[in-house]
Amino acid sequence: MKAVEINKTGGPEVLELKDITLDKPGTDQVTIEQKAIGLNYIDTYHRSGLYPLKMPSGLGLEGAGVITEVGENVKDFKVGDKISYAGIPLGSYSTHRNYPTKNLVKVPGGIDLEVAATLMTKGLTTFYLLHKTFPVNSGQTILYHAAAGGVGQIFGQWAKSLGCTVIGTVGSDEKINIAKKNGYDHVINYNKEDFAKKVLEITDGKGVPVVYDGVGKDTLNGSIECLAIRGMMVSFGNASGPLSDINVPKMLQPKGLYLVRPAMQQYLSTKEELDEASKVMFEKISSGKVKIKIFKKYNLDEAVQAHQDLEGRKILGPAVIIPN
Repeated sequence: MKAVEINKTGGPEVLELKDITLDKPGTDQVTIEQKAIGLNYIDTYHRSGLYPLKMPSGLGLEGAGVITEVGENVKDFKVGDKISYAGIPLGSYSTHRNYPTKNLVKVPGGIDLEVAATLMTKGLTTFYLLHKTFPVNSGQTILYHAAAGGVGQIFGQWAKSLGCTVIGTVGSDEKINIAKKNGYDHVINYNKEDFAKKVLEITDGKGVPVVYDGVGKDTLNGSIECLAIRGMMVSFGNASGPLSDINVPKMLQPKGLYLVRPAMQQYLSTKEELDEASKVMFEKISSGKVKIKIFKKYNLDEAVQAHQDLEGRKILGPAVIIPN
């Protein structure tokens, strides 16, 4: 098999494609022949050292494929099952891998494995943001940053299907139409306009009950500004850099705001939670309420280029790596 590994942190150049001999699956594992690998911005955090790893390390959190072998304790999966997964251990940047069944879900018939591979991080993130972290209600106006990105495109459609009015921000004019095609009612280029001021205009000065922010440093202060009284700031990413320290009396106290930093493992740590989330997610896809259009496909030996494109903001939607 082949796998991308890193022996040190750094830029995209530290990614190495290696030939590796795969062991038999463990007692509670299956061997997966991978058909597609999800590409996510968090992969660059692992590679750069922002999220520390023990070296050497594989890379990649999500993928989809077909089971070719099962461990002796595995009861719920069999050879030939189409599956997808997201989460620890890292190592989805590979042609084959062994993986614990507790993080696996079966992919329903009719859903393409390339689509499934893009969903397990982005789609499940959207699920917990909208249904668990701040469960939205029909009729609410909400704000999402990076509306044209991989999560953003899924989020806009999903939130719209729940009856929300969705405001999105983007970093360039070319991304405005992408966001509008994916369910956003209002789209703001935050490099040209004061997004907080614009959000307050849209909401007649009331602000929004929730801001979902995967951008980080550049959008924190504006997000706080445009929240309504007792609103919630949901910070779940660092695309522009890590958040600065929060001055609670100055930033949160005046409007009685909430600030939460959620992560997938806090919401999907059990098989029951994962199955519930996956069922809702796949129903959104099967019903056509959320449509996935894969923006770009890379080969496994193009992982360096994929990371350069990720960090260069050149990937304008869900992207996958196809094992060579």
